[in-house]
Amino acid sequence: MKAIVLKEFGPTSNLEIKDIATPTIKAGEVLVRVKAISINPVDVKSRAGGGFASVLKDFDPIILGWDIAGTVVASESPLFKVNDDVFGMVNFPGHGQAYAEYVAAPANQLALKPANISFEEAAAATLAALTAWQALTPNPAIKPGSKVLIHAASGGVGHYAVQIAKHLGAYVIGTSSAANKDAVLALGADQHIDYKTQTLKNEVKDLDFVLDMLGEKTIDESLEVIRPGGAITTIFGAGKGTIVEKAKAYNVTGNGILVHSNGADMEQIAKLLASGKIRSVIARTFAFDEMAEAHAFVETGRTVGKVVVKAD
Repeated sequence: MKAIVLKEFGPTSNLEIKDIATPTIKAGEVLVRVKAISINPVDVKSRAGGGFASVLKDFDPIILGWDIAGTVVASESPLFKVNDDVFGMVNFPGHGQAYAEYVAAPANQLALKPANISFEEAAAATLAALTAWQALTPNPAIKPGSKVLIHAASGGVGHYAVQIAKHLGAYVIGTSSAANKDAVLALGADQHIDYKTQTLKNEVKDLDFVLDMLGEKTIDESLEVIRPGGAITTIFGAGKGTIVEKAKAYNVTGNGILVHSNGADMEQIAKLLASGKIRSVIARTFAFDEMAEAHAFVETGRTVGKVVVKAD
């Protein structure tokens, strides 16, 4: 099969297409003929030597990526049969090996692809949608009528978070640049804040929940506008200790999460996609041999929605 192998950590030129052996599967796994791959900021960071490079460095070859959608061609699991169309985030944060024509995936990390969406839309709704789901749904601060702020609301995680929060019945406020205001409101947000020209404390107060995708400065500003007893979650799991302590000073519950592969959660996302309650926004689609260009596009940090690579 063809796979995109990372020669060594560094620039996009270190990504190269090679012919390697098709993986074999063991009990509990399925072999997926990949139709589409989603590219995330963590892919880019890991390629450059950050992200999860320390986890991947001892594998040979190193094949980046975790997000796939495709068709089962062999199965060693009762969960899926040959010719089932599936999607999911594979082995995160381990060696997902998604940048390939075929991927051996634990069946319990996948879900059936809804028939009404494309493979590209399905691949997009994996790591990013799972992150939003796992950040929002366990939190008791989010319920019908809650005031929820989503930072970077036009981005990969953010655009799913806006839709999931609306599905949960919240009043949703999204931040982005003015250029992406219409995109954020089209996702269902009730209010938009331009982070370049507006400040949180002048626009909102007494928030029930904030989802952070940006880091320390944004967390500090957000804590000032959350009601006592409210909550804030950052997707930077490594900063969990810091946010917990900072939030305590405001009588706010702070938490940091790291998304994890989970087939049951993927099934919930599949239901939302099938019903039209959430949708994938795809900023741009690249061909398999344009992976370097896809990485460069994600690296700009200015994508609206998700970047996808077609694998066939």
